[in-house]
Amino acid sequence: MFVPELKNGSGNLTVHPHQTFKKVSTGLPKSTENVSSDNAFNFTFKDYDQLVDCPIEIGNQVEFDFTAAGVKHTVAIYGEGNYDVSILKEDMKIIVENATKVFGENPNKDYTFIIHNVVDAQGGLEHCNSTTLSVNRWTYQGNEYLDFLSLVAHEYFHLWNVKRIRPIELGPFDYDKENYTTLLWVMEGFTSYYDELLMLRSGYYSQEQYIQKLNNSLNYVEGSTGSRVQPLSHSSYDAWIKAYRPNENSPNTTMTYYSRGQLMAAIFDAMIVYETKGQNCLDDFLKALYEKFHKKLNRGFTVDEFKLELEKWTNQNLTEFWSMYIDGTEIPDYKVYFSRVGLNVDYIGKEEASFGARFSDRNGKTMVQTVRSNSTAEAANLSPGDEIIAVEGFRVNSNRLSELLESIEIGDTFKMLIARDEILYELSVTMNGYEQPKFSLSLITTSMEKMLRDFWLR
Repeated sequence: MFVPELKNGSGNLTVHPHQTFKKVSTGLPKSTENVSSDNAFNFTFKDYDQLVDCPIEIGNQVEFDFTAAGVKHTVAIYGEGNYDVSILKEDMKIIVENATKVFGENPNKDYTFIIHNVVDAQGGLEHCNSTTLSVNRWTYQGNEYLDFLSLVAHEYFHLWNVKRIRPIELGPFDYDKENYTTLLWVMEGFTSYYDELLMLRSGYYSQEQYIQKLNNSLNYVEGSTGSRVQPLSHSSYDAWIKAYRPNENSPNTTMTYYSRGQLMAAIFDAMIVYETKGQNCLDDFLKALYEKFHKKLNRGFTVDEFKLELEKWTNQNLTEFWSMYIDGTEIPDYKVYFSRVGLNVDYIGKEEASFGARFSDRNGKTMVQTVRSNSTAEAANLSPGDEIIAVEGFRVNSNRLSELLESIEIGDTFKMLIARDEILYELSVTMNGYEQPKFSLSLITTSMEKMLRDFWLR
């Protein structure tokens, strides 16, 4: 809610917490005027955009500070957890400083992390000088802690990529309607690329571990049925109506602009490294966008402007690339792009027996969750919401069903008893083959390619 004629005006915000609450954590500047003597906290804002962009935590949260890249960072943690403040200070500082190195400067004088320790982790949301993170309360050890640091890197990188480097549709916002853009794959995908790259640069991953992460993303994206249906630009544009409103058929018709955008970032990074013979990388391209559109023009960019800037840095016309991989659904020739910078790419997909449905136990029943397009399950007329009762006359649960299906070979037939809307049906099923695209990344050891890879994955 806002008053239209006051939207661009400055103002003061006074927070009167409940008497049991002693702290207010926010990225809003503290006010030095109109400070009341009671239990109130006073802040200022330059306009409505800044006011609504700054989340406010009111309570008795744990607070601590650290300085990184010359900026004071305040961390507010709500909820019990297995975190160690001294370790968080050290590790979060490393992430912040490596993120700042990409652009050569930090645009803030202060920054606020608001962290909620909860049962079900939900991720994070970026703001101009703050972020809110929602994580499992026991996330601060082992591999889960690395995932937490990657989330910190992701949301922190957004203070450049999204909040300052942005499509023209993403600011200033029209608060009366959804704001559509075909470039979420750049905003979220490039940021997903950098959250893992920053983990490598910060010393939390080895080069081999990073490559395995990239390999996993590659197989996840290209192995998805929806990747052959929904183009990357459409995935971005349809986020409001598809990505955030999934249904049982979403895996067949949609793909994620986060992971596929991450792969596009890796390809463009490899292009720039190769074309400049290890003198420049994607860092330099993003820094150029930051300087030109944020600092000089103080606005976002159009799709055509983004593409034109990228063509300058990759030294090639990207019209066909855009048509095939951004506005189209073809699989890029990863071997060409990555082999030039020290990564060999082998295709290892092969036809295997595949049922093509996901199921789970629910209230003692084995229920179908999704059915892959053109699969054995679809050919047998199985549908999401069906209950699978028995196979070849034997009652099954989800674990037993998985074991049985893994033992069946291509061409084998079997009977399946299901219930749909409380009506029993016996299906005749013939196991079909399915070749899921799959790739393997490995290191190239020749001197030039290794030199370029070491510059790329430094």
